[in-house]
Amino acid sequence: MWVTSSCTAALTPTSVALGNFDGLHLGHRQVVQPILNRSLGSNSATVFASGPNLRSNVGTDQNLESEPPATCYNDSAAPPDRSGSSHNFEGLIGPRAEGNSLSGIDSDGVDRLYSTVVTFDPHPQEFFTGQPKKLLTPLAEKVELLAAMGVEQLVLLPFDRELAALTACEFVEEILVRQLKASRISVGVDFRFGRGRAGTAVDLQSIASGYGIDVALIPLHNCGEGDRISSSAIREGLASGDLTRANQLLGRPYSLVGTVVGGQRLGRTIGFPTANIELPPEKFLPRYGVYAVRVSLKHGWEKMKEGSSSYQQENPKSLIPGTSSNLSFVNGVMNVGCRPTVDGLQPTVEIHLLDWSGDLYGQTLSASLVEFLRPEQKFASLDALKTQIQADCDIARSLLTAKV
Repeated sequence: MWVTSSCTAALTPTSVALGNFDGLHLGHRQVVQPILNRSLGSNSATVFASGPNLRSNVGTDQNLESEPPATCYNDSAAPPDRSGSSHNFEGLIGPRAEGNSLSGIDSDGVDRLYSTVVTFDPHPQEFFTGQPKKLLTPLAEKVELLAAMGVEQLVLLPFDRELAALTACEFVEEILVRQLKASRISVGVDFRFGRGRAGTAVDLQSIASGYGIDVALIPLHNCGEGDRISSSAIREGLASGDLTRANQLLGRPYSLVGTVVGGQRLGRTIGFPTANIELPPEKFLPRYGVYAVRVSLKHGWEKMKEGSSSYQQENPKSLIPGTSSNLSFVNGVMNVGCRPTVDGLQPTVEIHLLDWSGDLYGQTLSASLVEFLRPEQKFASLDALKTQIQADCDIARSLLTAKV
């Protein structure tokens, strides 16, 4: 997938899904779905891929079946102008797939559109309030999830005073028409844009039609017991420890992804060594407490095959439903919080892997939150803490084994 923060470096023409997409939850994926695997000569019908327990708030979804998404990689193209990029990893993300390229011609020799997600950096709310915005999916996670869906390009529009000052008409003309050469756009019906957020999704459809651009307006969706699918609702679930609700709205387990760094090594002294995970500073933390988790290593678990009863060869669910996965995972117990028993001051994320030991320093781990076990608490002694950790491990082992 091509990632850029400069519109002049974008691959064009495009089919654009427009929005913030923090979390890339079930609702967001409905907005992205219509832009996947489309050519200039293809049918422009709006596609709604309904998942389990997913229903529309307005009308009846078409529930059309789209062709499987395909991500193309090409490392032979000349690098575009990277001026204006604020990200170190602008460029192709992921390994090269033989036989595929990011050319503007499809296998039938027909001009095609690059499936492109356009979002904003920083988040507009952060820009206007001046307060850092905690994100469900920091950029690296968002890139990985979009690539798994088959998105070919991510354009990160630098959200500054100049962009914020554009009227709705100017945004469409300058960004979508002139720079990105969009031929198709997909947005949620609640999308707002332009100076003062004055432009609505219907306005976008009206303005874009004057340029011959097809705009798909994706209805809002509910999930499960009628919860509106939104990033705010997911944050509320995570903040309260309601993982069932948060994960259902996400359509996958919420994950904490970070690098293993050195800690105080206190866990080793009481028989429960932990991996301390350093997260991106903008990552949204769930409720402080203890969680049952499934942990995967970004580059494989070859050194972990030690007969562990908690080692599994295949991940039962990929990050994006409907796509294959060969991720391996190890069951574990994770603590998120300030460790009041040892007078901790700063929040940390520590993971104890069940029935396994080894050196993970410098490795990148992804912990998928399966169950909230208990809130953070202060114990009278390290012995009391040790007893509780053992109980947490027993509960997590039983619970995670039952969920495989």
